[in-house]
Amino acid sequence: MSAVSSRLPVFPWDKLEPYKKTALTHPDGIVDLSVGTPVDPVPALIQEALVAAADSPGYPTVWGTKELRDALTGWCERRLGAVGFAHENVLPVVGSKELVAWLPTQLGLGAGDVVAYPRLAYPTYEVGARLCGATPVVYDDPVADLDPAAVKLLWLNSPSNPTGKVLAKDELTRIVAWAREHGVLVFSDECYLELGWEADPVSVLHPDVCGGSYEGIVAVHSLSKRSNLAGYRAAFIAGDAAVLGELLQIRKHGGMMTAAPVQAATVAALGDDAHVAEQRERYAARRAALRAALEAHGFRIEHSEASLYLWATRDEPCWDTVAYLAEKGVLVAPGDFYGEAGERFVRVAFTATDERVEAAVKRLG
Repeated sequence: MSAVSSRLPVFPWDKLEPYKKTALTHPDGIVDLSVGTPVDPVPALIQEALVAAADSPGYPTVWGTKELRDALTGWCERRLGAVGFAHENVLPVVGSKELVAWLPTQLGLGAGDVVAYPRLAYPTYEVGARLCGATPVVYDDPVADLDPAAVKLLWLNSPSNPTGKVLAKDELTRIVAWAREHGVLVFSDECYLELGWEADPVSVLHPDVCGGSYEGIVAVHSLSKRSNLAGYRAAFIAGDAAVLGELLQIRKHGGMMTAAPVQAATVAALGDDAHVAEQRERYAARRAALRAALEAHGFRIEHSEASLYLWATRDEPCWDTVAYLAEKGVLVAPGDFYGEAGERFVRVAFTATDERVEAAVKRLG
């Protein structure tokens, strides 16, 4: 048996363990701003929906309940501006990371096929390409940098993880038009779309971008950050019905089913905007406090106009910065986790509790 793991890079978070041990020795405890996992409570109405559906002895379906599909299509129209959405335009998935990692395989990609993604990017885009034997290729501008004849899957990520950069509507429109002209399938990772601070992120599903047609485009969305549901593994994709229909057939055979109680919880989450606004306020306050403290401490913040991270630098190798902050009991992610272009930056998450954020601010002061 061949070791598939040999195709993959070292799991990045394992490399951070020594610095975590250092941060843990701080007398006031660690402030973990590295992974970016939600820490605030799951909203009560979502917990109640989960509990109410707890007696679910039968198998759920891969496509989800009618209620779930209604919620997904309704949310895409209300929040993303999509028009004429039908059930065939949505598909629940078991968390967005699973989708990203296995999408190239499920699309039938392999040797000789190119999977392209931003130069600074979520590492799982590369992992997905390597799992199926495709070639991962990075870009700054896909239109200028890529040979469309070779690209089978183009990942967009706006707002970006790790930088928080947002692609403007005109830029998205230009890329989508180029991809369609050359028959390149576009998957747009929009999991942070509801967390814009200094920009208003736009979906590829917006009619100003796609012209009201979803041919060749799919958006990826998650409830992990906007609703504190990382532990529920609740996400979905939306767009081209032909692409989603093919993925539905494959995922049926693979048993990739969202748990029935999670489907019910997702319906509740997407039907309520109040908890999203409340969570945004929490993150906005934490972001402002950390940004001010980092800048006063000599850091420079670049991009960071959206998402849950500050992209920060002291103009030194990222691991030097990680070590420096670990001595203060603050753990951050090194920028080179996201590509060589991040080697002088760190990613600072503002997903810690108010108390832990306040502790980090004091240490930086």
